[in-house]
Amino acid sequence: MNKPFSDLKVIELAGVLAGPSAGLFFAELGAKVIKIENPKTGGDVTRSWKLQSENKEDKTSAYYWSINAGKEVLFLDLSIDKDLQSFYDLIKTTNVLITNYKLGDDVKLKVDYQTLKDLNPTLIYASINGFGKDNPRTAYDLILQAESGFMFMNGEKNAAPLKMPVALIDILAGHQLKEAILIALLNKYKTNKGSHLTVSLFDTAVASLANQATNWLIAHHLPAAQGSLHPNIAPYGEIFTTKDHHQITFAIGSDKQFKQLCDILNIEITSSYQSNQLRITNRQTLFEVLNKRIQTFNFDILFKECLKHDVPIGKIRNLKEVFELPEAKSLINSLHYENTIVNSVKSISFKFEA
Repeated sequence: MNKPFSDLKVIELAGVLAGPSAGLFFAELGAKVIKIENPKTGGDVTRSWKLQSENKEDKTSAYYWSINAGKEVLFLDLSIDKDLQSFYDLIKTTNVLITNYKLGDDVKLKVDYQTLKDLNPTLIYASINGFGKDNPRTAYDLILQAESGFMFMNGEKNAAPLKMPVALIDILAGHQLKEAILIALLNKYKTNKGSHLTVSLFDTAVASLANQATNWLIAHHLPAAQGSLHPNIAPYGEIFTTKDHHQITFAIGSDKQFKQLCDILNIEITSSYQSNQLRITNRQTLFEVLNKRIQTFNFDILFKECLKHDVPIGKIRNLKEVFELPEAKSLINSLHYENTIVNSVKSISFKFEA
């Protein structure tokens, strides 16, 4: 595997998920990533985030390893002069520093941008915060999912708000930070100048609302919880059960795909379902028509037919089933995780040095 960042040195002063996920990206692509953890506090707090079923003898949780594999770990207490000096010595030859301090904590510990810039003028200082660089509010992914509208929209209709089962805002912010660092590296290669980057979890969340945001801002439609259903497309997200009790869903994005699905199911397309808007209007009756036919098919047969005719179908799989898929096995075997690029960079703040 190509290692494009084998000449890069990254120091990570970040904990939990968002910042460390950016560090993982560079570690996977060959960079030397040194994760600094505080021995006084037991290191990154996620070391203790164990499932009830995890081995009590293990010192570190499975959660911790989801974003810290491939890094070197160095335990330093930055409140001790000797350890702080060791950190300063590292910074002098570092390309990128990743942090996620609360407002003012970086200054208290003497690891703020202005201090470190004097030691290394070309340093790229990349930091994640919760609600903006001047806001002291403590931020966890759950709080951001609540505050940014995701929980309000997520869940079944008329049910309680629901958080997503992964820390999605943290993950998206990590992608945003990676984009910022990559742009800063490009600028550095051109100018040999450092930069100070900040990514806000809140800005990331709002910038990632995508069509749900414009549904409100342009169409004045207030998105609300409706399970897996898509507000703009049908059928999309309805859950069906096959004859042999497998749960499936479809992502029908065009009239052509809908026709192909109806041909497979041997359903006549009536005037009520000829366009996407009509299918949205008549969503419930459409579900009943499709569900009745799908219940007569075994999963394997229906799945193969849909793939053959390019109809987007998905089986709802548990994680055991997911990691039995050949695509997942290949991913694990290659020790490489796909790094999805976030389309918006609205939440990134840049300060290139003059």
